[in-house]
Amino acid sequence: MSDILDLSIGEAGRQVRQGRLSFPELAGACLDRERLTRRLNAFSEIYERQAVELAEAYQTLLRNGYDLGPLHGIPLALKANIDIQGHEMHAGSRILQGNMAGRDAVVSLRLKQAGALILGTTTMHEFAWGGTTDNPHYGACHNAWDAARIPAGSSGGSGVAAAVRSAFATLGTDTGGSIRLPASMNGVTGLRPGVGRISTEGIFPLAWSMDTVGPLARSSEECALVYTALSGETPLSLDDAPYPLRIGVIEDYSDQGLQPDVARAWQQTLALFGEMGATIAPVRVDGLENAVDAQVIVDAAEPSAVHGHWLQSRPEEYGEDVRMLLQAGLGFSAVEYLQAQRYRTWLRQQLERLFRQVDVILTPTLPFTAPLSGQAQVVIDGQPESVLTGNMRFTCLPSLTAMPALSLPAGFDAQNLPIGMQLIGPDGGEQMLLKVAHHFQQRTDFHLRRPPCINDSLSP
Repeated sequence: MSDILDLSIGEAGRQVRQGRLSFPELAGACLDRERLTRRLNAFSEIYERQAVELAEAYQTLLRNGYDLGPLHGIPLALKANIDIQGHEMHAGSRILQGNMAGRDAVVSLRLKQAGALILGTTTMHEFAWGGTTDNPHYGACHNAWDAARIPAGSSGGSGVAAAVRSAFATLGTDTGGSIRLPASMNGVTGLRPGVGRISTEGIFPLAWSMDTVGPLARSSEECALVYTALSGETPLSLDDAPYPLRIGVIEDYSDQGLQPDVARAWQQTLALFGEMGATIAPVRVDGLENAVDAQVIVDAAEPSAVHGHWLQSRPEEYGEDVRMLLQAGLGFSAVEYLQAQRYRTWLRQQLERLFRQVDVILTPTLPFTAPLSGQAQVVIDGQPESVLTGNMRFTCLPSLTAMPALSLPAGFDAQNLPIGMQLIGPDGGEQMLLKVAHHFQQRTDFHLRRPPCINDSLSP
């Protein structure tokens, strides 16, 4: 079974259509892998009986000439804040326990229409408001490469499931980095589409002006299959060369305050893109010292507006960390919120001008690799940095500007922990980002490496 899960989505589908594999075998392999890695707590709920029945049904459809496309019969998993008709949607919370979705979210419906087999829902930080996926109601999720470390969040379970291959791809949501951060810390590819590119109808909101939904998977190629199913866009050929490619690097920002291993991976990534024919161009963005503060205000005030009634009537049902964040969000004034939104507009206008000069902007996804569970600070160059603010340092740019971004695996540190790099694109640039990442992944194997827990689980 282990060899099955090493196949790409495209190759697995081809082998099924050639009669060398079956959809029940694919589903069975993913369910077996979930059992072998269950201590990581990637899944909130597994629809095992339904998955087995659907796999047989998808096989019957294919045998009778009904082919729904490249996701037909492919096992996927969705974050637990996404409505799946007839199943519980609790958003990682106690408050919504027992809430049964009466209909599918738009993304759930589109995946079903594309033939995807939904295995279950993934563990998340409560109400998506946090970056550790340490959930007091459903248990902590653990990093795929080191169970003593966080998987990031809030889509931690989606990142871990994609990394250990208990699903061929997953969906996460991203407000301030919740797809890109788990992708980086778990060594997978994660695409945050631009705001509004894919409908969030049927997804419990965090901060509505920044919320997005997108795929996590081993490779850009697999993310592209899921993205086009969700967006309805005509897929572009990933094999077409994206060159001449102009990559913008933000001066006095992108290479500052990085762990030494992340700094080395950053330089190696720039060198490899240069060898591939890209032009590396320094660019300037003003006012970045205010970016994290602006994101904190928006990312606190909007959730608190959503949760105001429950904070008054059911405060004891929140985890302590989320309750404190939501209560803090109530303290921001309308003036502060509007100033943060004005800053977002100004920052977006700067990036729009930059994208007339460059095709993409490259940054590290994070200045550090996965911290230990419970670790609040990381020391870089002798200076302590908050894990919370470090999480936002680079991911805040596309979040604040509502632009698309992608995190791709770009190396490992001395402890064999994954390092991610972030590509940021202009509005509508999702498929370009996927293409650039695909060509990078044709030259590297970081995305193909297995977490040690897989090999340990499969050892006799």
